[in-house]
Amino acid sequence: MQKSRPTPTADDGASAPPPARGRGRPRAFDREAALTQATRLFWSKGYEATSIADLTEAMGIGSPSLYAAFGSKEALYVEAVNHYRKSYEGLVWGRFLAAATAREAVMSLLMDSAAALTGCRGDIPRGCMVTLSAVGSEGHAELGEVVRSARASAVGILTERMARAVAEGEIPASVDLHALARFVQTVQAGMSILARDGAERAELEAVAEVAMLGWDARVGGRPSP
Repeated sequence: MQKSRPTPTADDGASAPPPARGRGRPRAFDREAALTQATRLFWSKGYEATSIADLTEAMGIGSPSLYAAFGSKEALYVEAVNHYRKSYEGLVWGRFLAAATAREAVMSLLMDSAAALTGCRGDIPRGCMVTLSAVGSEGHAELGEVVRSARASAVGILTERMARAVAEGEIPASVDLHALARFVQTVQAGMSILARDGAERAELEAVAEVAMLGWDARVGGRPSP
């Protein structure tokens, strides 16, 4: 047995050693923050060009932790698409949903898209992650269905709002609502591609204004203020 050391006293001129400091707890894994970083990476580079090494570096974790938390690169991408929609789609759909008329809603959608897609609404990559995703044509059929479903939801939202406008007398019943919704979606998708290529907000706002001339021509003219 080791002999115990005598306790120092004030008389012998020594002082007691300070208590040992325990090690701090390791920083907890912030899953939401890691998912945000993965989303931004997929958004900027696309699925195929984003490697596991890219992801672990951006997320600040090792590959075992990535697989333990998300299962696989494919599963992480699905979560990233859902995270993108939950966190960023409000930038372009918020005023659309609150607008009093369908025309105001569509104008808001396109103008807000011009701002958001060019990075004017925060430190975010240019373009729309869902619109620009080519994952379905890169040999990943199930992931392709995920992004196709997300794109289809936009047409559903547009068509539903236009149907309400028909019921309220804003849009004539003779208008092909699906074609009109596809028109708006196509304009927005084109804006996303141009934004990724470097087009500025003012250029895309000009596109939105021209698109609304097409809306007025099809629907029957801009309503009086």
